[in-house]
Order: sequence, then structure tokens, then C-alpha cells
Amino acid sequence: MGFSAPRRSAIALAAAATLASTGSAYVGARNLLTGQAEQARRVIPKSWEAPPRADGVYSPGGGPVERWHRGVPFDLHLMIFGDSTATGYGCTSGDEVPGVLLARGLAEASGKRIRLSTKAIVGATSKGLSGQIDAMFVAGPPPDAAVIMIGANDITKPNGIGPSARRLGRAVQRLRHSGAVVAVGTCPDFGVITAIPQPLRWVARGRGLRLARAQAAQVRSAGGVPVPFSDLLAPHFQKTPELLFSPDMFHPSAAGYELAAMQLLPALCSSLGASVSGMPPAQALRSRTGERGSLVARLSGLSRLWRRSTGVPAPVLGMSPDDTPQQSPAPVAFASGH
Repeated sequence: MGFSAPRRSAIALAAAATLASTGSAYVGARNLLTGQAEQARRVIPKSWEAPPRADGVYSPGGGPVERWHRGVPFDLHLMIFGDSTATGYGCTSGDEVPGVLLARGLAEASGKRIRLSTKAIVGATSKGLSGQIDAMFVAGPPPDAAVIMIGANDITKPNGIGPSARRLGRAVQRLRHSGAVVAVGTCPDFGVITAIPQPLRWVARGRGLRLARAQAAQVRSAGGVPVPFSDLLAPHFQKTPELLFSPDMFHPSAAGYELAAMQLLPALCSSLGASVSGMPPAQALRSRTGERGSLVARLSGLSRLWRRSTGVPAPVLGMSPDDTPQQSPAPVAFASGH
């Protein structure tokens, strides 16, 4: 990954400092970031291949998915909304996508048959959530549980932080009014994506963390449960990128999706409460998916994360006051189609 080399980063940061000392700081910084955006577009490929689809009914004890059609029984309906990370883009088989991991996890935790439906679309932003929910109502009754993973494309387009968070809040509110419990994986930390050069990565990280905080507030006020990916996942992606990133170094790998799913699962179990084997919420927060043989289990110290109580609001890590610029350049769109 040539763009993340220390020398290239040092040159970019030195250029930004030089530009900031002139009377054309704003224009110069924007030109620098625009040039780096073009570089990032050449490194991070567009999403052309469709991710694996494995919608259907999942039963306790594992086994193959049962294709759903009218008349096939199920106990709980789980629906997935959002962008490419919600679809599992970068996975090579259906069993690796986050929706399937969640459906199997819920089936094991509850002892019930879980129907999985995916409405998420590769490349979606928060602007597309209303259309995905409209499609849900057209297709049939609303689900019992919903998971939303959204935010990265709102940064790369870019869309406004406040409007993006409010659109997410309205989507959660619609789902809650339909009777579904909702867990939301908020915007990830762009600081771990070394395919994006500095200082563009620093700018994207700051905007992403601000969006994650705004998303969490909107989700909570709408009655959903925010799961702060930037807090829970970034340290591990930074520590073992070769395991948790897919070859494009932008989307997660199968192990990365498994780690994300294991943070969402306790939030779902807690929200469903008695629907999960009649457990009290404190017990429902414990994931009962086996660690042995798991891709994620290869990472030292991750077993405690599998049992972390992400069903309650957790702080989203942000930049310290010293890291926050007094005047940030205008946002620059640097990638699309993810």
C-alpha cells in the first residue's frame, strides 16, 4: 500500500503545513485533499461484484439455510438494512456475511427459527434508508428485529453530518413504530484505513467520528440501540489489518465481519429480551456462539469482546481537543460505490 508509506504521509503533512502558512491556506488544503482523493480512488476499487446472498430460515444447531417461501414456518424475522458492510461485501460465501452470522447467533441463543431478509444495498448512504424501508413495507409485514449498518458512504460522498444522522434517526423511528427492535452499527473509524493517505485520512477520521456521535444520539432518541463500531472495532483492525480487512483494504474480511456481528448480537439479544429463550437481559447480553474454530478466535484477547455488553450505550471515541483543527477544510469526496 504505497499511499500509506511513512515518507508519503510525511510529505503530505509537510505540504499541508506549508499551505497553511500562506494566504491561500483554505484553497491549498482543499487542492491537496482533492489530489489525495484521486489517489484513494485509484487504490480502493469500486464495488462491482454482488456480495453473497443467503436469505432464508436458520434453525438452532446449524445446518444449511432453508429457502423461505410462503408457508415455511419461522419464529422471528430479522432484517438487515444499510450499505456494503451490511451486505457483507468482500465475503466469498453466504455463511460469512454479517446477516447470516446474526441469524445463526440468534437461532442458537433463542432456540428458535430465524428468518433473515436483507434490504441493504452496496453503495447506499443514509439517503437510501427510506427507500430500503419502503421496500420492506411493500414486501410484507415488518420484521421483529432490524440491524442497520450505515455511515461510511456519507463520509466519502460526502453528505452533511447533521442531516445524515437525522435521516438515520427517522429510519430507526419508522422501524420502531412498526414494532421492530433496532440495533445500529454506527460509522466506522477511517483512521484504520491505510489505503487513504494522510492528511486525508485524518480529515475523514474526524468527520467519521463526529458522524458516529451524532448517529448514536439520534438512534437512542428514536428508541434504537447504537453499537459504536469506531470504539469497539478500530483497535483490532489497527492491530491485525491483514486478518480483518479484505484484499481491497477498505471492506472487512470474513473475520472482520464476524467481529462486527459479535458486537451487534448482544445488543439484539438484549433488545429482544424474553424473546430470546426467556432470558433476563443481563444473560441475553452473553453471546453463546462458540469461539472454538472461529476466525476471530485467532486474535488474542478477543473472547472478552464476545461477551461485552454492547446492548447498553457505550461512548464513541472522538478526537481530543488537541487533535481538533480550529478551521477544517471543506469535505472532499474521495471514494464511491462502497
